[in-house]
Amino acid sequence: PNAQKNVPDHALIGGVVAVVVFATLCLIIVLGRYLARHKGTYLTNEAKGADDAPDADTAIINADGNHAHAEEKKEYFI
Repeated sequence: PNAQKNVPDHALIGGVVAVVVFATLCLIIVLGRYLARHKGTYLTNEAKGADDAPDADTAIINADGNHAHAEEKKEYFI
């Protein structure tokens, strides 16, 4: 009877390992979906109508003039 107390319970160890593996797979799936959804999306400040211009100078001349009083966001590096 005393020898059986030192024997590890294989079902308990297998259950803990299974739960850890399942949680890790779920975390990988959730992170993968989050990163895939936010991949490549960003906001640009290009002028409207610049897509149809043959060169950069024409795009600037034909651009909307609504940017005169626009607030400029500043970045501060510490």
